[in-house]
Amino acid sequence: MATGPKFLVIDGYTKQAREQLVGGGASMAVDLYVNMLKKCSPPGTECDVLFPADEGAVYPNDQQIANYDGIAWTGCSLCLNDTHLPEVSQQIDLTRRAFEAGVPGFGSCWAAQIAVVAAGGQVQANPNGREMGIARKIELTPEGRAHPMYEGKTNVFNAFTSHDDEITHLPPGAVILSRNPWTKVQSVAVTYKGGTFWGLQYHPEYDLHELARLAFCRIPKLIKHGFFLDEASALSYIDDLEALHQDPSRKDIAWRLGIDADVMNEDVRLCEVRNWVNRLVLPQMQR
Repeated sequence: MATGPKFLVIDGYTKQAREQLVGGGASMAVDLYVNMLKKCSPPGTECDVLFPADEGAVYPNDQQIANYDGIAWTGCSLCLNDTHLPEVSQQIDLTRRAFEAGVPGFGSCWAAQIAVVAAGGQVQANPNGREMGIARKIELTPEGRAHPMYEGKTNVFNAFTSHDDEITHLPPGAVILSRNPWTKVQSVAVTYKGGTFWGLQYHPEYDLHELARLAFCRIPKLIKHGFFLDEASALSYIDDLEALHQDPSRKDIAWRLGIDADVMNEDVRLCEVRNWVNRLVLPQMQR
């Protein structure tokens, strides 16, 4: 009999976008999230998965949503301002219903943005452009330093990232927990209609291998945005990431790329996820 929590893990990527990632050697976002949640949760944890952007996707009803102990959202390549697309508007509605059900929410990137938009906030293209690879010098706000999601985390840290948009306007009941010079909202806590959502703009579910494969899938886009001069320089960077993943003792690569325990040490990287499970999900199960 299961003793751990039961999660709904929502992967908002379209089928075509998921296939592109897998074709480039990356894992599907939902698989990364399921593995991460099981690492951070007690034995017996169960995860149902939903691909809401797929044609014919069956969304859970309100009672089914309420039966979950936590709902986790992965990143996504859609844009939240494309509300004319049903795969976007329906996901926003699903987020509102999860808030109303009082089920604790958590997620990366798209997740933080959709929580804010569902509660009445706004998201726009980041005027600084795309943030990719390692988000540098993320700093906790005073509210973040006092927040249970960051218990055990340093005040300034780096994290894996990949996004074009950022949260620009907070709804009532939302608090900025961290920021950096590139992105004004790197994490947020949203309270809305009785529900609570802790969202990160960055990606604790990634590791160096997954970042390498994501960069490989995005080479043309990254060259266009000036991250690499050409394909050869992109492939060299990707090879470095893969080599460091295989051999974390490669100080030469870590030094050259400015990569440290913030992203390489899983205990450090997953701190926010464990805190969400321990501080919101498990207490919810005991009520």
